[in-house]
Amino acid sequence: MRILVCIKRVPAPGARISVTADGQAVDSANLGFTISPHEECALEAALQLVEAGSGSVTALTLGPDAAEEQLRYAASLGVHAAVLLPSGDHEWDPQRSARAISAAISALEARDGTFDLVLFGNDSADAGGFQVGIRCARALGRPMVTGAKGLTVTGATARVEREIDGTREVYELPLPALVGVKEGINLPRYPTMKGRLASRKAVVDTAEPEGEPGGQTMVELLPPPEAESRLVVLGEGPAAVPALVAVMQERGLL
Repeated sequence: MRILVCIKRVPAPGARISVTADGQAVDSANLGFTISPHEECALEAALQLVEAGSGSVTALTLGPDAAEEQLRYAASLGVHAAVLLPSGDHEWDPQRSARAISAAISALEARDGTFDLVLFGNDSADAGGFQVGIRCARALGRPMVTGAKGLTVTGATARVEREIDGTREVYELPLPALVGVKEGINLPRYPTMKGRLASRKAVVDTAEPEGEPGGQTMVELLPPPEAESRLVVLGEGPAAVPALVAVMQERGLL
């Protein structure tokens, strides 16, 4: 089985996010970065499927040159190949991202054979657009289910479960297929020391991304609401006592 997992470099969860002076991008000067949490679970799901049978897992990311760090982390977990599509320092819109990723998948398949499964995180931790995986599925002409909280493969069929309204929906997809994995489907593993050392020597292939610019994502930054002032001067010295008592009686404190 050949599985490709698309990952993304995102700010570490819980980090304090600041924006640039023009308000159009995230200021990354003092940020730590990691793999988007849904995609960590997608990586774990892919590794478990291959370990249960045979095959290989490839990790692919579209992002800045620094995203090689996340690919090497994936390699430390046991991923067999890593591909970086350098996009520069600016975030690409979902349409352009999907065009580049689907073109890269097609090129890899033309060279090495079809991927049985292509896994995405349900949505990225930063943009949360829910679009790239679905757009790729349409471009590749393959079925896709998102929100997966269960994933098994039997023969040429993937069985996908997702939670909805207190119950579970079950889908059976003919391979090759795409799946959007949701956090909680599994517990991602930590890399071993051996894996970390091996990841330093891992080969990260770089391929120039294809794809014309698509739509434009607009971000409107709203100012924080002004706090309502509740400070009232009741008086000074003993003369303020009657007013204070009246306020406490009004609020049921006396």
